[in-house]
Amino acid sequence: MSQTQTTEEVLVLVKPDGVARGLIGQVIGRAEARGYQVTRLELRRATPELLAAHYAEHVNKPFYPGLVEYMTSGPVVAVVLAGAQVITAFRTMAGATDPIKAAPGTIRGDFGRDWGDGEIRNIVHASDSPESAAREIAIWFP
Repeated sequence: MSQTQTTEEVLVLVKPDGVARGLIGQVIGRAEARGYQVTRLELRRATPELLAAHYAEHVNKPFYPGLVEYMTSGPVVAVVLAGAQVITAFRTMAGATDPIKAAPGTIRGDFGRDWGDGEIRNIVHASDSPESAAREIAIWFP
């Protein structure tokens, strides 16, 4: 890495559908294959309180109760990845939020689908900015 590039961190969550389907290694492996480093990793159960902090901007939206139900339905793997431009790179690797619109070759495009119940189950979450990453990492790894 050149001296002009700075290392940044991103919080990645392998959501309950990804954990239940045994995709943890696939998700982390794709990041490691690109040269990003896992600096923290924990398998845990998300609580409604933790999710309220994480998804604070969505708490009053109509989809929020379904999101909490989904995210508390099983274990979640929280991962911090580090490397130059890791936020942009991992979000590109993850693909579009809607797994039906996600391109083949992306995590969501390869492993996501519409389950027909009106809830988006899209395998992973990734911080969208350095500020969000810092806030989210502090929530999941206090």
